[in-house]
Amino acid sequence: MELFSPAVIQTQVLIIGGGVTGTALARDLALRGVDCILVEKDDINAGASGRNHGLLHSGARYVAGDPAAAQECRAEGAILKRVAAQTIQDTGGYFVAVQGDDEGYIADFPAHCARSGIAARAVDIAAARAQESALSPRTIAVFEVPDAAIDPFGLSLDSMEQARSLGARLMRRTRVLGFERDGRRLRTARVLCLDSAQELRIEAEQVVNAAGAWAREVALLAGAAIPMTYSKGTLLVTHTRLASRVINRLRRPGNGDILMPGGTVSIVGTTSTQVGCLDEVWPTTADADLIVEQAAPMLPVLATTRFIRAYAGVRPLLGSADASDSRAVSRGFMLFDHQDHGLDNLATLAGGKLTTCRLMAERAADLVCQRLGVTRPCLSATTPLPPSEQAAWTTPGRSAQQWLRAHDAGDTLLCECEMVSSRGVDAIGAALRSTGDTPTLSDIALRSRIGKGACQGSLCGARTLAHRYQQGDLQAGRGLEELADFLGERWRGQHAVLWGEQLAQAELAQALHCALLGREVSP
Repeated sequence: MELFSPAVIQTQVLIIGGGVTGTALARDLALRGVDCILVEKDDINAGASGRNHGLLHSGARYVAGDPAAAQECRAEGAILKRVAAQTIQDTGGYFVAVQGDDEGYIADFPAHCARSGIAARAVDIAAARAQESALSPRTIAVFEVPDAAIDPFGLSLDSMEQARSLGARLMRRTRVLGFERDGRRLRTARVLCLDSAQELRIEAEQVVNAAGAWAREVALLAGAAIPMTYSKGTLLVTHTRLASRVINRLRRPGNGDILMPGGTVSIVGTTSTQVGCLDEVWPTTADADLIVEQAAPMLPVLATTRFIRAYAGVRPLLGSADASDSRAVSRGFMLFDHQDHGLDNLATLAGGKLTTCRLMAERAADLVCQRLGVTRPCLSATTPLPPSEQAAWTTPGRSAQQWLRAHDAGDTLLCECEMVSSRGVDAIGAALRSTGDTPTLSDIALRSRIGKGACQGSLCGARTLAHRYQQGDLQAGRGLEELADFLGERWRGQHAVLWGEQLAQAELAQALHCALLGREVSP
């Protein structure tokens, strides 16, 4: 009897991890003509890349404590503004000090910025408060810096789409099970396609581990240990947008010191709490209380603001697990070549930030190409990243513009909070099916504004599901399973910020879904 042998796929480079760094690496390699496959155990930006504040750093946050990271952020932010402008809102930013803040740090801030090449201009306090009315009347200093807001989902989707147009392949919901090693080389990677339960073997000349917070676990599968510290960061989403700019507290990095513009809302945070288990990371009421307590002196309106959601991600920081303060661990990155682990064809990217994802990818691609004998130069810093249909619906306001300009009777609004129409949902579904994927409600929500408004999916989730049934995209009870998964994720982000009337509204929404759909979904 012949034993079953998993199917074999061949490529030059296997990339593990579909966050901003993994997708940037796929783009970099594809631009150099290198064949690559990216495997992701969940979906694009399912980890920290989809759970950050979307800040494109000027670098000013790190000028005192980590000038090397500050300079990297300055240079990389300028590059992304040139090549990926469609993913960026160049809002500018303020660094704001209030009474009681360290006056020595305030006085030294301009010189620190100048040493890192970062433009920092003092702004008249009255003029700043006229521009940003949420600022505290206790403000004592304001500096303007070139911070910006970036859409991490749009960046990753555009990067992956350009890579695919050049021959790269993406395998979503594909988990790495282990490696087969031959001397100093990883001969194959064993992977499991979670949707089909099919096991495959991928033969690659080079393997790059870009799995973010899971990079240590992936490296251990190959017998390579790397030191990492896990830091949970929680952020809160406000019901309305409170400021047009990025607002930073003018002090050393701490809790609750950033307010980000995010389309029609603002995002405030963050926290830094060490965690050990990557699968049990969620925001807590204590996190929310800490953020408001720390941020309110700079932005008093937060004490009475309605928050529609909280979310948390894990920062993969380089350093020992027993570090007493994760904020003291560098936000820089490191590329491990694993020569000291006896491996010649594995590399791991660890640490870093959203702002430096392109640079991280370039360094990894340089190493991989050197090993492969590829001499083509890096093009990712100079080649424009074209907008893709894959990312067309992630930008706040895009759906409303499309609907208002090209509305017809058949194009109904499915999400009134964020103005997502049936046409947008159909386009996302068609794009996923064109690459052999079967779209789910969560897939559609990740690529659009579905569920990101005030109702957090309670209304638009069911409407989108009903539309897909009408289109013949769903059969039998599969839709209810998708809705339960979708609402469970959205509700988990709400429970940390629920009190007063909001709590009663959430209880009513939950009761309606449990009664009408027969589903027991709880935070």
